[in-house]
Amino acid sequence: MSRISKNPVTVPSNVDITISNSKITVKGPNGVLEQSINPQISLKQENQSILVDMKVNSKEIHALSGTIRSLISNMVTGVTTGFERKLQLVGVGYRAQLNGNNINLNLGYSHPINYKIPDGINIEITTPTEIVIKGIDKQQVGQTAAEIRAYRKPEPYKGKGVRYDDEVVHLKEAKKK
Repeated sequence: MSRISKNPVTVPSNVDITISNSKITVKGPNGVLEQSINPQISLKQENQSILVDMKVNSKEIHALSGTIRSLISNMVTGVTTGFERKLQLVGVGYRAQLNGNNINLNLGYSHPINYKIPDGINIEITTPTEIVIKGIDKQQVGQTAAEIRAYRKPEPYKGKGVRYDDEVVHLKEAKKK
């Protein structure tokens, strides 16, 4: 079984953490995040760290305690430094433009795609073929990147499409005569 929940979460001095019965609130220089907690998991704040403990010793609660510990760690990282995900548009004529609170994507279809940027997410377009998604909530940053990528996933023959910056696309060999 995993022992992730036994490791304490270190909290920097510029982060305030409030623990109530079923909620934890993390405030930092970049913003505020909240997470609900199962009542069978207890949190203890000692010095500059948080310990996750189980009230009931079962397999499900043990797994959930590791998940809660990782979520709290991601919240602390998010309110201090934030999260970032980069996307690349690969293909002839594939480009993105920032238009107010929308992104206009030209991905080889007969029509442009307008994607509304969710609240709490900042998007920068460094070049017309590179999109940088930033935010304090790791899940929301990843979900936004996945939704944009889903409009045109990389295809396996030419590699055209929207891909993550660190994604490797293995190209298939073309049909032989």
